Amino acid sequence: MNEAAKQQPQVQIKADEKELLGQYSNLVMIHHNAEEFTLHFIYVFPNVPQGKLVSSNILSPGHVKRLWRALGENINRYEAQFGTIREGAEPAPEPKLGFVQ
Repeated sequence: MNEAAKQQPQVQIKADEKELLGQYSNLVMIHHNAEEFTLHFIYVFPNVPQGKLVSSNILSPGHVKRLWRALGENINRYEAQFGTIREGAEPAPEPKLGFVQ
């Protein structure tokens, strides 16, 4: 075991079954200011002009950059194992969205 692995404490993460099941999202809205990024994960219902916010996460700029890097590394590994991820034939039009309460 290397020196860095010896010094880092093990973090115990608690999660209820609901969190472990996760939430499906087919749209993400991202907003930012100088201090934070907000990611709104949304499920847009098929064939219905309606959606539901399933999760909202607020991250520091540094954490977003680490997330971006980790996603890139994982996409590269995924594509090396399973092939290129197709994004679709053409970009979907930007939906006109707004939150309601």
